[in-house]
Amino acid sequence: MNGYDGKLIDERGQVTPGVLPQAVAEVNYLDYDLRNVMDRRRSRLARRWRFNQFQFIGVMARDWVFGAAVADLKLIANGFFYLYDFTSGALLEHSSLQPLARGTHIEPRPEDGAAHYRKGGVDMRILADGHSRQLTITAPGDIRILLDLQQDEDPLRLVSRAGYNGWAFTRKSAGLPVDGEVRWGDRVWRCDEQCRGSIDWSCGFMRRETAWNWACLAGRLGDGRSLGLNLAAGVNETGVTENALWLDGRCIRLGLADFRFDRYRPETPWRVTTSDGRVDLHFVPAGVRRERLNALVLASNFRQFAGTFEGVVVDDQGRELAVTGLRGLMEDHYARW
Repeated sequence: MNGYDGKLIDERGQVTPGVLPQAVAEVNYLDYDLRNVMDRRRSRLARRWRFNQFQFIGVMARDWVFGAAVADLKLIANGFFYLYDFTSGALLEHSSLQPLARGTHIEPRPEDGAAHYRKGGVDMRILADGHSRQLTITAPGDIRILLDLQQDEDPLRLVSRAGYNGWAFTRKSAGLPVDGEVRWGDRVWRCDEQCRGSIDWSCGFMRRETAWNWACLAGRLGDGRSLGLNLAAGVNETGVTENALWLDGRCIRLGLADFRFDRYRPETPWRVTTSDGRVDLHFVPAGVRRERLNALVLASNFRQFAGTFEGVVVDDQGRELAVTGLRGLMEDHYARW
């Protein structure tokens, strides 16, 4: 990548699909040569309105799982956060929508940009510095959340084609040490040395209609090593996948992911494997966050489950690592945007 200037779109208005060996300083999406299916160039306004971005932060502890996201879909924005407590079985959640993405801004800088969502008394901010990512949330009901995901040194970065004329970029990490706490009313959940987190920063000119399954886990193995896992099927599979294992912070690529579950009884156990034989996990759901939206041009059928993983993963030396009782997330999602 001689002469690489840190921008995703090159001087010809194109992206280069594949795994990216270097950091992307700026997703300069307005420079993309976006065209319709008959090869007619789209306007700058069309490029601005067709570009989607979102950022998700997850934290997995021994007894709880937390998730938060800011999504800018231009016609609408969504900010949500939730916590599932395995001990009590309680699911605490907040979600709201902003027409025309008012009060929402995500800087197109995957490494050091900021994301912000504000509605009413809810204020969500994500700040990154290239090595760590901090989430702060304040909301009515005496909600105060501060989480700092650290040692983000070896993320997976890739670009894949999306449909006939689009693309999707993602930057993912998992298994990161986390410091901080979630304060929700009179209850507090504090991070400890077992807590690990995940980051998903994604954007692009995505297919108008798509569906995917996603799995993420983060925690510590019995020998004390950090483990993170990201698996997906349905997106980012045009020659590359976003499937990866992190062991003590080092990213290890994986093959295609296969999700087996009953969509109409998703509370029953799931199984996920990879084509290279390096992942074979069972997942038992415990709590679920659901959202259904059908608003003319936009639609979403979203189910994200908090639960427990059991099984094995294989490292790059061919050694089997037992996964026992690690918390994580599974997702089944249909979207039209």
